[in-house]
Amino acid sequence: MLLTDLITPERIACDVDAQSKKRALEHLSEIISRTEDTISSNDVFESLLARERLGGTGVGHGVAIPHGRLKDNSHTLGAFIKLQKGVDYDAADHQPVDLLFALLVPKESTDEHLQILAQLAKMFSNEDFRQKLRNAETSHAIHQLLSDWNETV
Repeated sequence: MLLTDLITPERIACDVDAQSKKRALEHLSEIISRTEDTISSNDVFESLLARERLGGTGVGHGVAIPHGRLKDNSHTLGAFIKLQKGVDYDAADHQPVDLLFALLVPKESTDEHLQILAQLAKMFSNEDFRQKLRNAETSHAIHQLLSDWNETV
């Protein structure tokens, strides 16, 4: 599966004004529910928040990969936001997070979920790639960067 199978330009937002981890997760939830008629933003938010309670998803270098499962969803979805300013996210390296890629998988998903998370972690570990995302000014520019990433998930 290619990363572009998970995310569309409509599920990418730049320069989001979120003052907290909670607000960033709410924004991701709103983006996903706007593009998926059968999914409510509240269900997405509760799924992401439930996972955060198990352990933070801040992976370091200003990046978080919040993820969760949705029982009424039949396919894997992604959303990405770039914040105007980093927020405290309880990340492993204690750095503020400004790049968030949310991943939602069907409730039954197991191996696919773990494979995608591993590929996202690898992608975001690349310093040059993170800088290109931070320099991108539009959702289409970010989508192009994600599309050009040479790894498949």
